[in-house]
Amino acid sequence: MNIHDLECRTAQQEPFNLGALRGQVLLIVNVASRCRFTPQLRELQTLYQRYRDHGFTVLAFPCDQFAGQAPESAEGFCVFSAHTYGVTFPVMDKIKVNGRQAHPLFVALKREAPGVLGTRMIKWNFTKFLVGRDGHVVRRFSPRDERVDMLEPLERALEER
Repeated sequence: MNIHDLECRTAQQEPFNLGALRGQVLLIVNVASRCRFTPQLRELQTLYQRYRDHGFTVLAFPCDQFAGQAPESAEGFCVFSAHTYGVTFPVMDKIKVNGRQAHPLFVALKREAPGVLGTRMIKWNFTKFLVGRDGHVVRRFSPRDERVDMLEPLERALEER
């Protein structure tokens, strides 16, 4: 399945068809406001600012499945991330990434790019999926992976047309 065939919602609860991002390189991330990895929002913003004019977008999906680390609404997360980390990339609706209620986008991402030892489960906040212009996963990054770890794969994906 191509992620461009899926729909989600914005933080303001507006429907959003991922097909609108066809042709862009995406970094899709499950995020939280009270996680030790939350400062990565600053790094994600730096990537977004550096590469957005080259067809790159970060999509953040707040997720409260891991130790209740995203207790606020999606709109609340928008305010927090903009105020604290200067986030200007799109923040989408709050979702689940694992289990029966997992959002179809994350079901597709996990199917295309399993984790360590082939596990499809997302183990923590700030798991990142780099998606190529064709809508297929290029690479999955763990929460521990930082901006520097993503630069080479991101730049290669941006070079592909």
